[in-house]
Amino acid sequence: MTTAVGVDLAEVQRRTIRTLVVVQAVGALGITIGIATASLLARDLSGSESQAGFAQTAQVLGTAFAAYLLARLMSHRGRRIGLVTGYLLGATGAVLAVVAGVIGSMALLLVGALLLGSTTAANNSARYAATDLAEDAHKGRALSTVVWATTIGAVLGPNLTGPAGGLADLLGIPELTGPFALGAIGMLAAAVVVGVLLRPDPLLLAREVAGVAESPPAGTAWARAIVAARERPVLFFATLGMACAHAAMVGVMIMTPLHMEHGHAELEVIGLVISLHVLGMFAFSPVVGLLADRYGRPTTLVTGAVLLLAAMVLCARSPEGSSWQIFVGLFLLGLGWSFATVSASTLIAQHAPLEARTDVQGATDLVMGLTAAAAGGLAGVVVDAWGYPALTVCSIGLVALVAVAGLGARATSGMEPVPAG
Repeated sequence: MTTAVGVDLAEVQRRTIRTLVVVQAVGALGITIGIATASLLARDLSGSESQAGFAQTAQVLGTAFAAYLLARLMSHRGRRIGLVTGYLLGATGAVLAVVAGVIGSMALLLVGALLLGSTTAANNSARYAATDLAEDAHKGRALSTVVWATTIGAVLGPNLTGPAGGLADLLGIPELTGPFALGAIGMLAAAVVVGVLLRPDPLLLAREVAGVAESPPAGTAWARAIVAARERPVLFFATLGMACAHAAMVGVMIMTPLHMEHGHAELEVIGLVISLHVLGMFAFSPVVGLLADRYGRPTTLVTGAVLLLAAMVLCARSPEGSSWQIFVGLFLLGLGWSFATVSASTLIAQHAPLEARTDVQGATDLVMGLTAAAAGGLAGVVVDAWGYPALTVCSIGLVALVAVAGLGARATSGMEPVPAG
């Protein structure tokens, strides 16, 4: 359909999706290649297993603040500039992680991990960019298609742990820093792709078509997000569900490599488990998106809680090292996260007002990141004190909140916006 501004929106949407698919695949390769080794590198540099989760926690924390800051940038300059900035900052963080391993600095590793979070924030923003020009009935499909593209790089990334170690030997750097060196290349490639191909900018075009002013409304981004959540309570429940699902997933996932290593699992096997987990997170997202569009996003969110509960039970019963319980448990952990995240993200994309869309999305990702960062930080302490099974049992409380959020979203998703004041 050609609009009054002389643009075929359907064609622009197809081109936007194609571009974001490529960007997600390349960007995911850059960010996930170091997942399997981040906790191990942090443990070696700090000399403490209780600090093994700090690098991943710093990355999650960096994702939270980067999501908010990139959302503000996108509100002024559009999706393209925000995404490019996120990938470049992430590449810088990957380089710092390599340097940290070379000089043996835990502090520098944490700084690098914080910047690495910018790439995750950019990838998260890309899923919302896919919905800017999509019709409400198809937003789940559009969002989940871009999320699915993450599978390509995310599953490949952890499996490059072995070859990345060989690259590290060739470069004369510590083996555990090889994945970060390879990841930096992927993030730079993602920045180039989005900078060249994401034209016209989908958010700016959506605003132009809707007649929304180019400059953001008065007030701070956080204030606009709060006003939107008050007027549309479904946004609160969507944020709660997504944040708790993400926190439960992150806390268990980042400590799994350590749990497996305690049982003398090889690095390649650990990488395979993480790959299977990531497969669950992203590979089935198109199906999840279709289910969300057809049967309702709140129902899909509750389904995610059920899958996460099953994952926690299996992980709690898994022995140290390699086992079928840890393989299946980590896969279901990823799949449950997919159901929860796709459905909650689609609810946010559907109900956030266009003039404050990036503000709501940025605030939501900030809350999601801070919650996950807290979970990641506590995960190492819990495992060090009581063991891996205790961590999974504690995470069931977060899963229960995901179910509550789904029920709340069902009760409020059909409500008309309530004027503030």
